[in-house]
Amino acid sequence: MTMETIHALLRERFGEAIGEWPPPETGDPWIGVKAEAYHDVARFLRDDPALKFDYLRLVSAVDWMGSSGAESAERLSSVLHLYSFARDHEVTIAVDLPRDAARLASVADLWPAANWHEREAYDMMGIVYEGHPDLRRILLPEDWEGHPLRKDYVQPEEYHGIPNV
Repeated sequence: MTMETIHALLRERFGEAIGEWPPPETGDPWIGVKAEAYHDVARFLRDDPALKFDYLRLVSAVDWMGSSGAESAERLSSVLHLYSFARDHEVTIAVDLPRDAARLASVADLWPAANWHEREAYDMMGIVYEGHPDLRRILLPEDWEGHPLRKDYVQPEEYHGIPNV
């Protein structure tokens, strides 16, 4: 099944919670989903017999600061990359979140592998995955301040007396 067909199926089922189909100018195509519908859409992608997205490849995050458009600087995106071994197709779902309140439902209950992926997006980008079974830093110490992959991150001059040279 093509991404465009999957998009049409999601639009039919979830209406305005699914963004318009944007044929990609470059790179991989993705389907925009509103945050409040994200978990329901993810469950549908996993459970619908025609789709059967049984494999979570990756949960990633994007910082749009510096991209064109005034609203770009004010948002992050959480991106879900899925594959179906049963149907041999793939889909990428992107959810835009406000930069100052990046919160989204966890999908770790649907795909257990999301546990580590969401923890990394939390640690590096500051996206809070609500309902996550163990949301804490995974790469940095618990007392680290900030989220190093955000474009506005300022490195500390030192950490526990260790200088940043």
